[in-house]
Amino acid sequence: MAGVILKDMDKTYPNGFKAVHGHNLEIRDGEFMVFVGPSGCAKSTTLRMIAGLEEITGGECLIGDKVVNEVAPKDRNIAMVFQNYALYPHMTVYDNMAFGLKLAKYPKDKIDKRVKEAAIILGITDLLDRKPKEMSGGQRQRVALGRAIVRKPEVFLFDEPLSNLDAKLRVHMRVELTKLHQQLKTTMIYVTHDQVEAMTMGDRICVMELGVIKQVDDPIKLYNEPQNKFVASFIGSPSMNLLEGKLTEEAGKTYVTTADLKLRIPEEKAKKVRDYIGKDIWFGIRPEHIETDETAKDKEDNYATVEISVVEQMGSEIFTYFTAGTDQQTARLEPGAKVEAGKKCKLWFDTTRCHIFDKETEENISL
Repeated sequence: MAGVILKDMDKTYPNGFKAVHGHNLEIRDGEFMVFVGPSGCAKSTTLRMIAGLEEITGGECLIGDKVVNEVAPKDRNIAMVFQNYALYPHMTVYDNMAFGLKLAKYPKDKIDKRVKEAAIILGITDLLDRKPKEMSGGQRQRVALGRAIVRKPEVFLFDEPLSNLDAKLRVHMRVELTKLHQQLKTTMIYVTHDQVEAMTMGDRICVMELGVIKQVDDPIKLYNEPQNKFVASFIGSPSMNLLEGKLTEEAGKTYVTTADLKLRIPEEKAKKVRDYIGKDIWFGIRPEHIETDETAKDKEDNYATVEISVVEQMGSEIFTYFTAGTDQQTARLEPGAKVEAGKKCKLWFDTTRCHIFDKETEENISL
């Protein structure tokens, strides 16, 4: 096994477009690292550079203690799993899994042992004689995983491997991949645009935007302590509510004032943002930190009356949408909350859990 280190790693194409901007990242030996971000953020490009499928035009990539910039993909001791499975349709499952080992001229008995061991791990022993067309999407993805496992690589690379599966199967395979990592204890780097996948699978998550790493942290810290507005808005479902506003001070108390709200900031946070009094900021609060006045009846302040536009009954919770500022905002309420579309409702905002971002740099100034 081995870790992966990126040192000032760049990718610039011949036409001058710079896709990757000086990545610096250490992926620990045995870690499950997830690259997440919207389309076009260069997460797959970064993965392909680690694999050797894209040229590194600046900086270094190390696998273990070896710089691999000029090393051919086949000699990097990595295994890659793609979203389209990339199975040979004319071969059986057994032959698909054994193919790479045959090319590497492994002895027959060693190939047989590895294929059968991987089949047991993945629960596909009874599929070894089938061809890809005779299997479901989930079974094909297991075969693709098996083909990677038999190589016993130092690093597994996954490029959105679950994106072709239906929602229920994606959840199932997500759990299976997490269990697989716990069993193999091998370094895994996983690319996805789905932040739910990222939050549930990663030991740590690397959030990217436009070829720049915005934050690397464990899922809980990423959720509770986003370092900038982009991470705050991208991580979380529903996403964090963000409103343009200004910090003001009255009678020694600090307030966030937006087009529709005036909320007092608790003293602990107020100390951190005191230099921004009178300045424009972004105010952020997660949907679960908003309550109806019924459940927050003992609280003193930070109420606002809003008009509810849409109510979504989810069973275990209620998503309530209302307009504040120029955008639609969301409150995640307890089941049974008395809210109705088209009616006004008094909401309470828990500003002890809010975030304040610099308007220009978009950095979190309230941590």
